[in-house]
Amino acid sequence: MTIGPGKYDAEATHVMNSTHASGVIVIVIGGDRGEGFSIQATLEVSLALPKMLRMIADQLDPDISSLQSKNEISECKDERA
Repeated sequence: MTIGPGKYDAEATHVMNSTHASGVIVIVIGGDRGEGFSIQATLEVSLALPKMLRMIADQLDPDISSLQSKNEISECKDERA
């Protein structure tokens, strides 16, 4: 994790303030300022972030596999048409 303001720190501040959260991660893909992320969190939340992110990745893997499988089926149907 980098220290200091990130490219999307203003957005992270907005989410943090509007949700009264103890931590937020803003990840932007293809944004008007390019890719980037900003993290704002308490020390306790910051220390837990690696484990939280691994859990999120573990939850995404089956979903991505399912989407890829559905996409492959869709592509096969398109080729037959």
